Amino acid sequence: MKSKMSLRKLPVFVLMFLMIETTKPVAAQIDTASITSGLNSLKDKLGKQYVFMLYANDKPVYKKEAGEFTVKTPVPVSAASQWITAALVMTYVQEGKISFNDKVSDYLPIFARHGKGYITLGHCLTFNTGIEAAEGIGKLFKKSKYKTLEDEVNDYAAKMEIGTNPGTEFRCSNIGFNIAARMLEVITKKPYDRMVQERIFRPLNMRNASFANENYNDAVSAADGAKTSAADYLNFLAMLLNNGTFNNKQVLTPESIITMFKRLEIGPNIKNTPKGLERMDYGSGVWMLENETDGPATVYTSPSLTGIWPVLDRCHQYAFILLTKPQSGEAKREVMTRIKEMIDDMMPASCQ
Repeated sequence: MKSKMSLRKLPVFVLMFLMIETTKPVAAQIDTASITSGLNSLKDKLGKQYVFMLYANDKPVYKKEAGEFTVKTPVPVSAASQWITAALVMTYVQEGKISFNDKVSDYLPIFARHGKGYITLGHCLTFNTGIEAAEGIGKLFKKSKYKTLEDEVNDYAAKMEIGTNPGTEFRCSNIGFNIAARMLEVITKKPYDRMVQERIFRPLNMRNASFANENYNDAVSAADGAKTSAADYLNFLAMLLNNGTFNNKQVLTPESIITMFKRLEIGPNIKNTPKGLERMDYGSGVWMLENETDGPATVYTSPSLTGIWPVLDRCHQYAFILLTKPQSGEAKREVMTRIKEMIDDMMPASCQ
């Protein structure tokens, strides 16, 4: 049966994506005073504790710290972890060690034994496993009750029901990203947090970043378990903006970024989506702030329900990270939108 969801054909997408990259804008004049004034005008919505950082003109160009937060303060980033996990997976895909079309059961046979043998790695990274998750947005990213990632993923296979065929319904939950992480553990024979340190955090100088659980003995969660600072996450965004390169180190290939940013055609088959992200398209570990019918998006995000909003704009060639105390998804999106409009006015666009 043909899936109701499919990824757009890559050749046309690649051509359009590369067209965006060929017209890089001239260096913009960043009006830091206006940014400060704009952030101050939003202080009632931002709260007393937040940090904002902007990357443009190939470097960090602005930061604002409020309250106890600093750009080096490590905090849990919840669902913003998924962008990092997707990037880690792509480092193995680009080396040919795993493929989006690989079945989970090829690495985790327990899934085949429990009728879940058709789930692929691609399904895991796009909320399309078909496995029923807890209903209600507050339950989507709840803390783990397991001691190891292996135990948790085995329970997905043995105890959770398949609600629909893989690739036919969009269900936000921790399930797919944790399955993907466990697949990597089997391939490498390394724990997940060690892999992400070696391949993402260290190459990007993310010194305050970790997936390790320091305060409780629970399983590592690849979906929502990262702890990092604003400065560290901005390094990650800078790498993505610069075609996978950071400090002259190639962390991801341009082709890997294209694959990660490839738009998923969700259609009407949406079972649950976090508040504040409704009507947004999705790639692999990343949401898109534009809903266009053709061609690639140019603005990407991977926000958290707890007050994190990373934004990458490939057309205006900048990235920013907003880290606040927990607030509602609707409030976050309103603030993010107003900040983005302010930055867009300063940055010339490189695409139409």
